[in-house]
Amino acid sequence: MVDQTSGTARRGIFFALGGAVFLSINDLAVKFLSGDYALHQVILGRAIIGLIFLTGLMYFSGTGFRQLLTRRPKDHLIRVSIVMVSNVTYFLGLAAMPLADAVATAFISPILVTLLSVILLGETVGPRRWAAVAVGMLGVVVMLRPGDGVIQPAAILVLISAFCYASSHMMTRRMRDTESAMALGFYVQIGFVIVSTSMGLWVGDGHLAGSSDPSIAFLFREWVWPEMVDWPFFLANGLAVAIGGLMTTQAYRLCHHRFEQIGKRLVGKFEINGQRRVQIRQQFFYQRNAVIALFGEIKKFLFSHHGTMEKKSVQSRSV
Repeated sequence: MVDQTSGTARRGIFFALGGAVFLSINDLAVKFLSGDYALHQVILGRAIIGLIFLTGLMYFSGTGFRQLLTRRPKDHLIRVSIVMVSNVTYFLGLAAMPLADAVATAFISPILVTLLSVILLGETVGPRRWAAVAVGMLGVVVMLRPGDGVIQPAAILVLISAFCYASSHMMTRRMRDTESAMALGFYVQIGFVIVSTSMGLWVGDGHLAGSSDPSIAFLFREWVWPEMVDWPFFLANGLAVAIGGLMTTQAYRLCHHRFEQIGKRLVGKFEINGQRRVQIRQQFFYQRNAVIALFGEIKKFLFSHHGTMEKKSVQSRSV
C-alpha cells in the first residue's frame, strides 16, 4: 500500500512539473503574440492545433475515441466555462502587466486549490502544510520582487483567473472517476473553438478596436493573417496548452481515493516549485526567445540535484 501510494504521488508530481513547464511556454507565447493579434484569434489558433494533437493522440492510443464518451455533459459545460474565464482573464491581465508580475500574482492559485479542497471536498490540511505553502509563496514574491504597481485592474483580472483555475481543478477532482484526462482536455478545446470563432465573427473586423488600454486592445483587435515568423509561436502555443493541460489534469486525477490527500498536497507543492523554477530565469530572456530558454529549464529540472547548469546567452531577434 505504501509503495502504491508513493508511486501515485510520484506520477502526480511528474505530471504537475511537466504541466508547469508546458503551460509556461503557453504563457510566454501568448505574451509575445499579444502585441499584434487579437486574443480570440490567438486562442482559436491554439485550440485548433491542440485539437489536432489530441485527436492524433487518441487515434494512435489503445482506447481510441472511446475516451470521449461521457455521461456528464453538464459538468463538462460548467468546467469548460470556468477554464475559459480563467484563460481569458489571465491573458487580458498578461497583456497589460510585466510577465514577472503577472506570474507572481497567479502564484496564489495553488493556495486556492488547497483552500477549496477543504471547503468543497472536505479534505483535511494540517497547519504545517499551510505554513509550508505560505512560506513558499512568500519566497516566490520576495524572489520576483514585483513592482509597486502590481495592484492594478490587470492584476485583479489575474486574481480572478487564479480563482477560476483552482475551481476548474475542483471540477477535475469531482469528475475523475468517470471522465478521462483526454476527454477533459478535448472538450475544453472544443469550447475555445466555439467561443473564439463567435468572437471573431462579431469583432474580428476591428470595429471595436482602437482602445489605448492594452487589455481591451488585445480583446477587440482586428484579425490579421499571421506572418510566417510568428507561426512557430502559434504552433508552440497550441502544443504547449494541449500537452500541459493534459499533464496537469492527469496530475489532479491521480490524487484519488486513499491517496488523494497525500497526492494533492505533493502535487500542489511541486506545482508551485515547478512554476517558480521556470520563472527564475525567464525574465532574463527576451520574449521572442522564451521558448528556446525554457528548453534549458527542462535540463535544470533533470539535473538540479547534480550541480548548477552553465548559463547560455541567447541572441535576441530583431523586431
